[in-house]
Amino acid sequence: MSVDPQRHALGAAHAELMGVAFDSFDEEREEITLRFHAPESFITPRGSVQGGLVAGFLDEVMGWAHVWATKHEEAPLNLEISMTLLRPVKAGPLVGKGRVIRRGRRVTFLEGELFDGEGNLLARSSSTAIPTPRPTGEK
Repeated sequence: MSVDPQRHALGAAHAELMGVAFDSFDEEREEITLRFHAPESFITPRGSVQGGLVAGFLDEVMGWAHVWATKHEEAPLNLEISMTLLRPVKAGPLVGKGRVIRRGRRVTFLEGELFDGEGNLLARSSSTAIPTPRPTGEK
């Protein structure tokens, strides 16, 4: 049975919580665009999305950039993720862009950005990861 790669991201429970939807992949730039919807349940008493959950959005776009760049053969295993919050992330629609900066046999460097519905940059991230065979979920 073959899996539609655009719908595969939607099938995971964590992706459903984030309201993730595939938008596009630029093969030349190795850059993916995903759309998210941050639910009210992600909001802290300060009025914005909890920081670890913001990191989750960024991890998702960086990971899928690598998956698409390798034609769904590999998935990154993070060694390190760095994140900078630039503005509060509010509930509602978000756009994430993830890209492969450098892809090698032993290490991959990824970057991600998260924007609000108006295109304002909210957060940035970078990741150093090990390229691994993509898990199939089959046991």
